Amino acid sequence: MAHQVLIVDDNAINLVLFNALVKKQGNAESHSFSDAPEGLAWAQANEADLVIVDYMMPTLNGLEFIERLRATPGREMVPILMITANDQKEIRYRALQAGASDFLTKPVDQVEFSVRVANLLALGDAQRQLSRRAEWLAEEVAKATEKVVQREVETVVRLSRAAEYRDPETGAHILRMAHYSKLIARGLGLSETDQELILRAAPLHDIGKVGIADAILLKPGKLTVEEFELMKMHAVYGYEILKDSSSDILQAGATIALGHHEKFNGKGYPHGLAGEDIPTFSRIVAVADVFDALTSERPYKKAWSLDDAAKFIHQEAGQHFDPRCVDTFFQHWDEVLAIRQRFRDEEGQWPSMLGG
Repeated sequence: MAHQVLIVDDNAINLVLFNALVKKQGNAESHSFSDAPEGLAWAQANEADLVIVDYMMPTLNGLEFIERLRATPGREMVPILMITANDQKEIRYRALQAGASDFLTKPVDQVEFSVRVANLLALGDAQRQLSRRAEWLAEEVAKATEKVVQREVETVVRLSRAAEYRDPETGAHILRMAHYSKLIARGLGLSETDQELILRAAPLHDIGKVGIADAILLKPGKLTVEEFELMKMHAVYGYEILKDSSSDILQAGATIALGHHEKFNGKGYPHGLAGEDIPTFSRIVAVADVFDALTSERPYKKAWSLDDAAKFIHQEAGQHFDPRCVDTFFQHWDEVLAIRQRFRDEEGQWPSMLGG
């Protein structure tokens, strides 16, 4: 494909000469303008491989031309050859600061002109090749990163299922509470990165239950005080299992596991944290987990109605739960209902957790 060369000079003789010299390059097409604003408009609307611009022009001089062109998005790297007189060193310095790539002095030597044009066109080709290479590398890095993320998510899924097998909760519960958590995170204004992170990490909230004895974990009746103290250790166990991972997902899971039973009023466990001392992810997951646990049927209890569960969550705002998380949850009630419908107990498909 032929190089596109823009020539801007108010001298008609120079335009004819420069056009002829550009054509001698053999792989270049010239676009010439005697009016600088018209040339600038062309350069802003089209991608030139080289711009040749004179300094001494009416209306818009070469220095102003370069400044405006460089300020145009996508035109930061196009090579610019500026034509000046021998005694215009100060103009050259200012042009370099504005973004000129090279200079020619008047009167223009035809051999020098041809060589400089060829060199600048080659420079532009090299820059484009580097840019394409950088884009290719970025794509390859993105692909490799996605593979790593997928492996991390698979780890989360398998760890979460390990806890599920020891606890009478369904995979659908894990998916619902994870998506509720993402919904709340979005409503609170968390970044998209954090929204995806809590979606993937929330299922690990009860991973510590793998360390709780079956006699306690699966007890059909009410736990004794001593048994409940042992049960509360699952928050610490989950944290210990996950805390030293280099994975952002597992690290977030560790934070969630440790803090999702803390209460906003400071009466939760394991550390009795209160208010915003409780990590944001833990405060979010607390609302999502309790709401879904209340509205889900278990072998040892019937499901609460949506109205009763909603009333309870509202009543506990400021006590058990962060009021902002509660408000955000119910501000998106239609989406809550959609998530319940999407992840019904009989249709809990683990891979769909990645769907966002």
